[in-house]
Amino acid sequence: MWIYLGLLSALFLGLHNLCKKHAVQNNEVFPVLLGTTFAGLLTLLPFFLLSRYQPEMAKQIDLYITPISWSKHGYIFIKSAIMAASWLLAYQALKHLPITIVTPIRSAGPFFTFIGALVIYKEHPNTWQWLGFFIIIFSVIGYSKVGKKEGIDFKNNIWIFAIMAATFLGASSGLYDKFLIQNLALQPQTLQFWFCFYVVIILLIILAFTWFPKAKKRAAFSWRWSIPAVGILLQTADYFYFKGLQDPEALIMLLSAIKRSQILIAVIIGGIIFKEQNKRKKLVPLFGILLGVMLILYATDV
Repeated sequence: MWIYLGLLSALFLGLHNLCKKHAVQNNEVFPVLLGTTFAGLLTLLPFFLLSRYQPEMAKQIDLYITPISWSKHGYIFIKSAIMAASWLLAYQALKHLPITIVTPIRSAGPFFTFIGALVIYKEHPNTWQWLGFFIIIFSVIGYSKVGKKEGIDFKNNIWIFAIMAATFLGASSGLYDKFLIQNLALQPQTLQFWFCFYVVIILLIILAFTWFPKAKKRAAFSWRWSIPAVGILLQTADYFYFKGLQDPEALIMLLSAIKRSQILIAVIIGGIIFKEQNKRKKLVPLFGILLGVMLILYATDV
């Protein structure tokens, strides 16, 4: 079941990436990020209030946000700081690079997760799962060669390094998620609400120095419908991802790889909407990613 929850997460992540590209294109990045995170927080706020005033109803719909200790707040704040840094780097890179390049590099996250899963959690996939995992990884690497044909130098482009750093931080957060969900037994909606709350606080502090005092930057920002859509879609994707991660049998390295099937939406629909280049050549490694996903599904069901 956790595999299928991962696929649902991937669907909403793909739609989230499309909206994110629209939101940051020729726009101020930091206020966009604040707007998307605040939209996610507002999406979860009714469930927080319901949990406080009508807890039984919240429990019936499986969206009860549980009271937690200060120590657990501290653990969630650490995740918020990691992801705030990852998003700041990723949003800046997305503003300067094609979505069909950013998404595949972000898809290399499972490689970092793979190392952590083996070393920290001692995960042991079976033979077919190993095969599917590495097909996904090698397919992602194939995208970098396509990217060079779009005039992007992967060695000297600062935004490539930014998206790589964002990917590493995101993978670290993914490993940390398993600790938060399984070891600390945090409910997905509880983690999501407080995570959004702390990210909003962090971003408000950063923008207080880098954006609010600067009239030119404020004037350069334009509000778009895609800004709240990004936050809502991300919280939906994260809910399914965390629900999958609650399964004691869930392997974080495979769940992380499964989520990368979001690339189907980014490459096909995103390539058409944003009129980016080499869409057909990008379909070749895309097929490899889908093959890897199918192998993992097959290995899990047998």
